[in-house]
Amino acid sequence: MSYAAIAREEAAIVERSGLLGEGGAWAGRQMVSRFFIAGFGDEQQRSAWQTRLASVAISEPGVGAHPKLLITRAEEDGDGYRLLGEKAWVTNGPIADVFIVFAITAIENGRKRYAAFLVPRATPGLSIDEAPQYRALAPSRHCGLKLDRCKVPRSAILGAPGTAYETMALPFRDAEDAVGTFGLLGAFRFLLTRLALVEPADAALLSLGGLAALTSVFAEAADAVVSALDAGELSRRSAVLVGLRVLATDLLQRARAHREAFGPAHDAAADRVLGDIELSLSVARGPRQARQMRLGAELRRCCASPSHKSPC
Repeated sequence: MSYAAIAREEAAIVERSGLLGEGGAWAGRQMVSRFFIAGFGDEQQRSAWQTRLASVAISEPGVGAHPKLLITRAEEDGDGYRLLGEKAWVTNGPIADVFIVFAITAIENGRKRYAAFLVPRATPGLSIDEAPQYRALAPSRHCGLKLDRCKVPRSAILGAPGTAYETMALPFRDAEDAVGTFGLLGAFRFLLTRLALVEPADAALLSLGGLAALTSVFAEAADAVVSALDAGELSRRSAVLVGLRVLATDLLQRARAHREAFGPAHDAAADRVLGDIELSLSVARGPRQARQMRLGAELRRCCASPSHKSPC
């Protein structure tokens, strides 16, 4: 299944249900299988796991997914490795058959080297934590993992050892963001149907029309980004991907202002989807703001260059 097909189905699920978590959980399952298992697995790994539910475990408690701050490690032990550490916010983790666990295998010149390990759910020493802090974006389910010297064979390594963060984790974040824009698109389309249920007035129709127009712009840009992802050219659309998050934030603010001015005042479905959108936009806010700042810095350097002739 192409990334575009996954994205469009995610949008359709959210638009029908009003549940951003439902679409995200379904898309997450497809994304992990396509990106990690199909993309990096050998023949034996694909045969064993491509049709099973896999969850990726990168983030850790209190530090997110920053490679300099992660501490889960893999120690060589005979014919395999022992994994030690904790993971956090593992999407679909409570129902997963296998976990793709990122762990440090070496430190070279102060730089941590990572491998991704396939860890079956029944592996001794692996425990799943469904603490209350992991309950968000229902009905999707998340969990933490504790790895207490979990023994895995060398054949559990997915892809090339020592390069997992740069070859898997970073590109997956971009792919996840690109496909995830369609979850937001479905949520905004659902929200528009709720905001349209009030008595029409000129000011309300003007505001509602603006929201509809911006949602259409969002849809066109999201489609361009996911098409670039399928073509292997996502890097050429990186600024558009940043812009989609900026536009989503603006749409959320406009939708809240519209509802406050024109209603409906009491709508549990609207309350839920607004909260889900806000929570979704808060995830990995730091790295996304860093990308936006880099765009600003690049523009400033361009405009400051003596060879730059067009207005900034």
